[in-house]
Amino acid sequence: MHGILWGGIIAAGLASAGLPAGSAQADDVEALVASIKAATVRFEDVNAALAEGYVPDPSGECVSAAAHGLPAELGGMGIHSLRPDLLGLTVTAPRVDGTGTHTDFMSPAILLYEPQADGSLVLVGVENLVFRKAWESAGHGAPPTLAGRSWDYMVDDPDTPAEEAHHFEPHYDQHVWFRDNPNGNLEPFNPAVTCNSWNA
Repeated sequence: MHGILWGGIIAAGLASAGLPAGSAQADDVEALVASIKAATVRFEDVNAALAEGYVPDPSGECVSAAAHGLPAELGGMGIHSLRPDLLGLTVTAPRVDGTGTHTDFMSPAILLYEPQADGSLVLVGVENLVFRKAWESAGHGAPPTLAGRSWDYMVDDPDTPAEEAHHFEPHYDQHVWFRDNPNGNLEPFNPAVTCNSWNA
């Protein structure tokens, strides 16, 4: 399993997200992505992830933007594997909640896999997630940031049929893509990641 980390492709993705290719900020993000991929490359082997305490999302869902009421062209996130201890999970129903405030991407709380036609999984990125209540209780007055970017805030809107927070309590999350994302490698969804081979 191989995540794509070609510098030119990543720079192009950053440029389309408003970071000029070759700029200091784009170069910093490219280096950051490379260092995180190097620190997590062992998880290309799903069995290595399982051995270190990651568990497949119990829902079994391969997350796509379209399935959550968002424009299909945003792409997907893939299948999530979670470290319950790093997330500090306390309950899973009616919504997932926890006490974790883990923000170390060298040891991420979530791994992102794309399902393949042969049934295998390819590591395409990682993610960290902190629950808003736990984060604020720890004394933080602003969302966590990565490379100067505030993490995405996720909360469900009960007035819509979509499930905007993926059945989680209000939280902040941040994705880092190893596969080139034309919208930027720190964006939540990736058009280059699909669930086309997912069998629920």
